[in-house]
Amino acid sequence: MSNLKALCFLSLALFASVKGDVPPPCDSEIYCTGPILHQVQEAKLFDDDKHFVDMKLRSAPDDVLSAFRNLSSKFPNTTIPPVKLEEFLNTSFDQPGTEFESWAPPDWHEKPNFLSGIADDKLREWAEKIHGLWKSLGRKIHSDVKDHPELYSQIYTPHPVVVPGGRFRELYYWDSYWVINGLLLSEMTDTAHGMIQNFLYLVNRYGFVPNGGRIYYERRSQPPFLTLMVESYYQATKDKEFLRAALPVLEVEYQFWMENRSVDLELNGKQHVLNRYYVEVGLPRPESYLDDLELAEGLTDGKKEQLWMDLKTGAESGWDFTSRWYIADGSDNSGTLRDTRTSQILPADLNALLCRNEKTLASFHRLLGDSDSAAVYDQAAARRLEAIESVLWDAERGAWFDYNLMTRSKNFEFYPSNLGPIWAQCYSQPEMGEKAVQYLKGSGALQFPNGVPTSLKESGQQWDYPNAWPPLQHMLIDGFSKLPSEDAKKLAFDLAQRWIKTNWLAYIKYEAMFEKYDVNGDGKPGGGGEYEVQLGFGWTNGVALQLLDQYGATLTSGGRRV
Repeated sequence: MSNLKALCFLSLALFASVKGDVPPPCDSEIYCTGPILHQVQEAKLFDDDKHFVDMKLRSAPDDVLSAFRNLSSKFPNTTIPPVKLEEFLNTSFDQPGTEFESWAPPDWHEKPNFLSGIADDKLREWAEKIHGLWKSLGRKIHSDVKDHPELYSQIYTPHPVVVPGGRFRELYYWDSYWVINGLLLSEMTDTAHGMIQNFLYLVNRYGFVPNGGRIYYERRSQPPFLTLMVESYYQATKDKEFLRAALPVLEVEYQFWMENRSVDLELNGKQHVLNRYYVEVGLPRPESYLDDLELAEGLTDGKKEQLWMDLKTGAESGWDFTSRWYIADGSDNSGTLRDTRTSQILPADLNALLCRNEKTLASFHRLLGDSDSAAVYDQAAARRLEAIESVLWDAERGAWFDYNLMTRSKNFEFYPSNLGPIWAQCYSQPEMGEKAVQYLKGSGALQFPNGVPTSLKESGQQWDYPNAWPPLQHMLIDGFSKLPSEDAKKLAFDLAQRWIKTNWLAYIKYEAMFEKYDVNGDGKPGGGGEYEVQLGFGWTNGVALQLLDQYGATLTSGGRRV
């Protein structure tokens, strides 16, 4: 039990150091910390640590804790044998899933208009099947979660959602941007509206959007896409009153990122402010508890706490996990998962996203007639653009690179995120766009038949080679398609063709959409990381529908490569 005592000590020390402006940690002694979590996860009763922390309590937490203490007192070192522990769980908990009611989106209907723009018969038929998947991914939270929140790890939100799928059975933050864009193409504006309302509800409750809809995610967010979700919805509906109601909440979220996730940096005699991911919780992730405990074995308490903070920070980034966040002996991209130092990196894509958010918030204020507030966000975007180009842009290489706060240098390894400012349209000179095209062509990342890999390093982590992820493909394609040159537009189409062919071939073989794909082979799901590849899959469906809508007249199921 020494591990548990050390964890409790770290937990108490951390809670004592939490500042008033930081949201309180999840204080559940069952789902976030404590002896039940520790013993159940150490006993390896389930294939996935997430299983236990998604189970529902059958009685009040104090009663379950008391029963556990009584049971554990009967055994040496208060360690309950696995068989008895399983009996305790069967008595005290229900299986995951009881927190949801069955729900089919009422605004789903056959034959949305975008289908008619898809020229290839096979792709059009496939797009209809993807459109049909929204029905199987709909979830409505049971009213009992609202009435008895102490019995669940599920966070109550008032509207039904479309979830990613598989082990991700609840709402997730950045996934939902591509889900919502897909729903809007499927003419499911009510479902999309409800999902956005849920995120606004969460900002009103927490001051930011948690990573996902569980209390064990309460101290970390994910890439802040809510402003762009509202933009997508407004573009589809022109609902100005909704925009007027949402805008103050979007500003609350923006302030959270600026107050809790920003870094002041001096470079070449000039002060800049850029953002990072940063989670101040030095404890194992409840949903990956044993992985984190084992990874930290042999480290001092201080280094354990730092590692767990950086793993949670990596989860906040959405890229969990990747060699992109490794800093070993001060150098980038080297080492192992144990060298994850996400908090010490200023990511190019996060800052590009926040630049786009600032420009979008300015445009919202202008739409609503508030030119003074629009000017404030225009100025923020201009300051960030200057910071991005001073700190992250490399004119010789023609791309933007993460900045390592420990070495005060850029990480020149290839990641699709190096081109985030192209997608965000956050760069000052037109030639930067053309340089970025040449950077991608010379990077070695275009040699694979099925998409652009997440890096060129095979680390065994899922946000590295050979995996390709739908949101990163879409951001590249969307960004290059908006550049003026024919060369850039041709590259965007080629990437779209590769990605659609990959998704389609895998669907033919497996009758499923996957969260990620392998850049090699003839259409197969990706792998690596902490869990098996998941089916569903929300953002994959959304990206496929967006590309089929954008390029429907020219995409072919036979595929084509430049």
